[in-house]
Amino acid sequence: MTKSLAAAREAWRDWLKSERRLAGHTLVAYEHDVAAFLAFMTAYLGAPPTLNQLARLKPAEFRAWLAERAHQGLARSSTARAFSSVRSFFRFLDKNGLAHNASVGTLQTPKLPRAVPKALSEADMEDLLDTEPERERAAWIDLRDTAVLLLLYGAGLRISEALGLTKGVVNGLLAASQDTVAITGKGNKTRMVPLLPQAVEALRAYRDACPDLATLGAGHPFFLGARGGPLDPAIVQKRVREIRHQLGLADSVTPHALRHSFATHLLGAGGDLRTIQELLGHASLSTTQRYTDVDAARLSAVYRAAHPRAKVR
Repeated sequence: MTKSLAAAREAWRDWLKSERRLAGHTLVAYEHDVAAFLAFMTAYLGAPPTLNQLARLKPAEFRAWLAERAHQGLARSSTARAFSSVRSFFRFLDKNGLAHNASVGTLQTPKLPRAVPKALSEADMEDLLDTEPERERAAWIDLRDTAVLLLLYGAGLRISEALGLTKGVVNGLLAASQDTVAITGKGNKTRMVPLLPQAVEALRAYRDACPDLATLGAGHPFFLGARGGPLDPAIVQKRVREIRHQLGLADSVTPHALRHSFATHLLGAGGDLRTIQELLGHASLSTTQRYTDVDAARLSAVYRAAHPRAKVR
């Protein structure tokens, strides 16, 4: 069946919304990226491209698009994200027999030439959580990974703590519409951790989509691997490596960096160390102080704004 480019874009958008379950702002970003790419190709080729012309694009055409973005002064992180969106569109075309282009798979976006701190910026963190896998996978696996990453960043959990959640615990909090969960961490100490609404919804979406979870007992790990066994931490680490490659982030971006980002962003927004210590499950406040790397300039600004004697002239 012959399909126009416009119809293919609409089908891709519907797929992202229904199968990938992308959030509204993320869906808009993906559409914008592909629209900008097609606008460039329209100017480059002299006319709006057809699906057949997209299939025939060579690496040189893709590099011309990347070069134009660099010429416009767009951030490399933005270009990495745009290229990920374009690759998603081409993978969809290929999967549905609409257009096959081998060139797009041969190109890689360069890593950002900057020293990235262990804590990600809020923008990089948002991109990391919204990045789509480069290869086709079962929808429930994508939902699983989203839920795990949201627990690491949204709740500051250690990877072992997230993967240690049982089916019974998660089903209990979902059934009761709770926004907190009891986490047993190091030293067998239990703490109550609040969950973002997005994290709760991600847990629910994964649970409802996972084909094997319904048959397992309440004490079984909630997060499953592709073959139905408990999810191996190495799989989560691999997923984060794939994302940092797609976005051109530093090698320091690991699952543990998401927990570090959680603490750093809370502190940057005015959270106090004692509360963050409790959320992280640290036995010693000194551990939290080392973990949350706040620059001296910000500490000085907080001091000048808060200390009564700092205002005395």
